[in-house]
Amino acid sequence: MTAPTAPHALDPARTALVLVDLMDRIVALPLEPHTGREVLARCEELAARFRAAGAPVVLVRVERPGVTEQPPGSDLAHGLLRDGDIEIVKRTIGGFHLTGLDDRLRGQGVETLVFGGIATNLGVESTARAAGDLGYELIFVEDAMTAFTAPEHTASVTLDFPRLGTVAPAAEIAFRKD
Repeated sequence: MTAPTAPHALDPARTALVLVDLMDRIVALPLEPHTGREVLARCEELAARFRAAGAPVVLVRVERPGVTEQPPGSDLAHGLLRDGDIEIVKRTIGGFHLTGLDDRLRGQGVETLVFGGIATNLGVESTARAAGDLGYELIFVEDAMTAFTAPEHTASVTLDFPRLGTVAPAAEIAFRKD
């Protein structure tokens, strides 16, 4: 008997995890419907699964343009970045504009992006919309992202994201076994 296929069985050679703005100063904010710590923990679990499968992990963080020193807590959350991960520094709301992210992903043969991070309706959605415009298949991990208010998060995951790709819980993200 064959084991059932996971609802979102992904090809690790063509899939990357994109985690947006998981920086201490952002994770610590009052967020809904999931706390920043809950989202960080779920994203760390997803990143471990992607690394174990040999799939790329992209960590996007923001820096404020035109300032000599970034605010405290502007680095990625402690321990999140691992050898082999792709760190992207953005200076706009989305992670693609003038960052070289598309070239790096295409250079690795990536066609599908799995998203998590903070804030659902801002950095995550802006990065995902650009990715969609570039032709990537999109998967949104609902419980691996959060926003400043629950209604903002809910609007993105129930109204916007289903039009751009697939929305799924972290438990359904798995890699196919060939």
